[in-house]
Amino acid sequence: MANHASSKKRVRRNDRRAEINMARRSRIRTFVKKVESEISAGNADGAKEALRAAQPELHKGISKGILHKNTVARKLSRLSARIKEI
Repeated sequence: MANHASSKKRVRRNDRRAEINMARRSRIRTFVKKVESEISAGNADGAKEALRAAQPELHKGISKGILHKNTVARKLSRLSARIKEI
């Protein structure tokens, strides 16, 4: 356990940041799941709209340091390729 005031504060801040990051990551996953559910339903128009809504969320994950930029690029590329197959 932390003994110094600064280390106690750091523990509190880390816990708070972990909660925030978990919420952001969960939000991103929800947007991606919406795209995948539209793809599995075979609804191309709905999938395109869901992808348009998911793109800014994924890019926000990059800027907030939750996701790596290559991970987001890979996910977006794969989702758009699956939409094109429909």
